[in-house]
Amino acid sequence: MFQPETLDSLTLDGRKFRHPTRTADGQMRAGVAFERLRTLWFNTGTLCNITCANCYIDSSPRNDLLAYLTGADLRQYLDELAGPEWRAEEIGFTGGEPFMNPAIIELLSESLSRGYRVLVLTNAMRPLLRFKHGLLALKAEFGANLVLRVSIDHYSEALHDAERGAGSWPRMMEGLLWLSRSGFSINVAGRTCWHQSEAELRAGYAALFGQHDIALDAQNPDSLVLFPEMDAGRDVAEITSACWAILDVDQANMMCATSRMVVRRKGAARPAVTACTLLPYAPEFELGDTLAAATRLPVSLNHPHCARFCVLGGGACGATAGEGETDAP
Repeated sequence: MFQPETLDSLTLDGRKFRHPTRTADGQMRAGVAFERLRTLWFNTGTLCNITCANCYIDSSPRNDLLAYLTGADLRQYLDELAGPEWRAEEIGFTGGEPFMNPAIIELLSESLSRGYRVLVLTNAMRPLLRFKHGLLALKAEFGANLVLRVSIDHYSEALHDAERGAGSWPRMMEGLLWLSRSGFSINVAGRTCWHQSEAELRAGYAALFGQHDIALDAQNPDSLVLFPEMDAGRDVAEITSACWAILDVDQANMMCATSRMVVRRKGAARPAVTACTLLPYAPEFELGDTLAAATRLPVSLNHPHCARFCVLGGGACGATAGEGETDAP
């Protein structure tokens, strides 16, 4: 029987997550078939204005392994997405910090103008505030179809700064309060790595929201998304094909059943489509350069993030938390 409190303290067994279709003990590895595209994610680039203690994508002011996405890149996929077979509901933008990309307002405007709900994951710091006028114009035109999700790693300044760096809290709060007082549709992403219960965390965020008159219900998982921590070096059970029934988890709720992410690798001639937002560097999760190619075959759950975050952690990150899509900036 899988015991997370035991495995979490161990280093990952090097025999695991090696074979694409078999686990270390020879069982059939679980895979996820594509269901339908609810959210198409775009990684705007890995550059970020800060360096976090544990960023799953290693974003920083120096990491440009994923280059800035361009308007032409975006339109290529939105044009493909316009086909009647897709019926996508949401376009998501993640990074890095999306507002580091100088074309971000163009990217948002193009997506919104095509009728999609747009979700942007942001740390709400100075890069976002540089685009106040552009954001206000988008809000005036598209209203609640533009949603910004602000990363607040803990409801206390000390623990938030332990992850994001000293002095991050007041800079984040400046952006959060500007978004809130300007009437933007916002929600918040927090972390669950602080040895507190979910009830304790939600109560703490509720107090924070109340203190600053932020109209968010911390008990609502759509308003406050609490993410399980990701650490590819910690041991975790591999997911076999039998685990769906054992764990009572529906594979259709996994993000790779309903989403894909577009990335532009540094120096690449064209963008590529990956299985999910969590694994932009892993070559085995790059599925082609078109949506059609990227949705033909099942995705093998051959990575610790597949197990810890998605299957066992229940991570969800679309604009509606139960949609089976994940990410965190």
